Amino acid sequence: MGLFSRRKTVHVDSDILVIGGGMAGCGATYESRYWGRDLKIVCVEKANIERSGAVAQGLYAINCYMGMQWDENQPEDHVRYARNDLMGLVREDLGYDIARHVDATVHKFEEWGLPIMRDPETGRYQREGKWQIMIHGESYKPIVAEAARKAATEVYNRIMVTHLLMDKTKANRVAGAVGFNVRTGDFYVFRAKAVIVGAGGASHIFKPRAVGEGMGRTWYAPWSSASAYALPIEVGAKMTQMENRIVLTRFKDGYGPVGAYFLHLKTYTENVNGEEYESTWYEDTKALVGDYIDRHPVPTCLRNHAILKEVAAGRGPIRMVTKEAFQDPHKETVGWENFLGMTIGQAVVWASQNIDPKEINPELTTSEPYVMGSHATCSGAWASGPEDYAPSEYQWGYNRMMTVDGLFGAGDTIGGTAHKFSSGSFTEGRIAAKAAVKYVNDLSSEQPQVSEAEYQNLEEIVFQPMENYQVGRNEIVAGTVSPSYLLPIHGLQRLEKIMDEYVGGISTNYMTNEWSLKRGLELLGMLKEDMKNIGAEDLHQLQRTWELDHRLTASFSVAHHTLFREETRWPGYYYRGDHMKLDDDNWHCFTLSRYDRHSGDWEMEKAPVYHIVD
Repeated sequence: MGLFSRRKTVHVDSDILVIGGGMAGCGATYESRYWGRDLKIVCVEKANIERSGAVAQGLYAINCYMGMQWDENQPEDHVRYARNDLMGLVREDLGYDIARHVDATVHKFEEWGLPIMRDPETGRYQREGKWQIMIHGESYKPIVAEAARKAATEVYNRIMVTHLLMDKTKANRVAGAVGFNVRTGDFYVFRAKAVIVGAGGASHIFKPRAVGEGMGRTWYAPWSSASAYALPIEVGAKMTQMENRIVLTRFKDGYGPVGAYFLHLKTYTENVNGEEYESTWYEDTKALVGDYIDRHPVPTCLRNHAILKEVAAGRGPIRMVTKEAFQDPHKETVGWENFLGMTIGQAVVWASQNIDPKEINPELTTSEPYVMGSHATCSGAWASGPEDYAPSEYQWGYNRMMTVDGLFGAGDTIGGTAHKFSSGSFTEGRIAAKAAVKYVNDLSSEQPQVSEAEYQNLEEIVFQPMENYQVGRNEIVAGTVSPSYLLPIHGLQRLEKIMDEYVGGISTNYMTNEWSLKRGLELLGMLKEDMKNIGAEDLHQLQRTWELDHRLTASFSVAHHTLFREETRWPGYYYRGDHMKLDDDNWHCFTLSRYDRHSGDWEMEKAPVYHIVD
């Protein structure tokens, strides 16, 4: 460590440590202060909470709002909706818990200054769909971040958390985390009685459609580097439904969202011949999934399946019919503002390609897969449920605590709870924080102990890529090619290629099988061996290195889960070519995994699904 002797080691003590300053992290920070008035609450974010997380750029709608004050929906309705969309497999206790509290969260947002559109006739929030309400959301994240900043004892921006720390006095109990400042290089040791992980899910584990200079143009935030999963996986927390990746139908090249177009502008899709196509594939889909195709609304993955089949039949691309709606000046304005408020890149793409949606029906595409527990799928950590609603098998003491004592999660981190989106993630952060405060209070004077040897060893590991570069940089053969080290971008491209070709990415039309998955796991293992030879030129590249490491860890989990579930539960998201049909007799269950960092083994098991809501 001689090269880094000038860098400081900073020790920070806290009662509750919140990792990630997105919507879930801000919710956890805010609520921790409400229940823990005298506690030390620390929030750590690798960017700046003012503009971090999936909502950083803005949002034009809140996609999870019941409207209970007007009797529009009840929490049970939302559970039924999520269960239907996820083909029967959701943690109904966790989903209900969010749904019963999410309206109160949205009302707080409005109190804090978020402009929510209202219906001029009824005075109610302006609905975009059954669950969505429309907002002027350019400043959505700064508004929420301000509440978290005021609640926190301290917010540490620009800190990349790389590892969790475990208690040296009690097995299977978290004691804090370590990371480094991406601007100064200082090494941080955070000691805590409880840790809430609210970090981001996984983009860029599968090869994106946009490559080269455009590789950052993905649907989900490119800075979401799977820390939500890697951090708990590495300390032995059980994960669930990690095979349940999501594929989005979005406007081509810019990944602009389609929800406002379908729901508010009442647009629809057609094939290249101007024909309706979904009914063409009804019998084909029914043969795969049975009566799930007859559910209303049709599950998202099955709508994707129809698009993929239609394009494969030579009648693509699928296009969004906008020419009719955009003849209305108001709808035209809403259509453009929808992008300017949250996906400016889509408006730029259309302008640069001479696409005026009033004159041309723009193309749609399906994205590369993403792994995230806050949107429309259920990947994430296996967590304890609410005492008053969860079955006994789903409870082990504290709401939203993982299978590691003192380790809580929210947002992308927690599995089994689809369709929480921004408001639900903030709400889940609040739920986790309330439970974490109770956990800390129950500890009383008992303080988890951090091993000095452990964090000193981790410091060496964290900065080793910079050592590798300093030692080997004079051995460059040509350009950026070195016999001594890999660059983070090379490792990322290798990871994306493996996942794309073997675990069901775009190059195989989301198809995989047992042989491919086992081969993919072999290649991931080789990449893991080579990670010790990553070279980081500067702190930015060091951050990229650890983002890659987290993505790799999550990718192992995705591959193992996909191999374990021997059915095709979500056609349109991925296909098991050797098990093409949904199999409710054998696989109407959750998949669970646990990684043993000492042996390197993955243990897989099934967990029962309890249908609590009729």
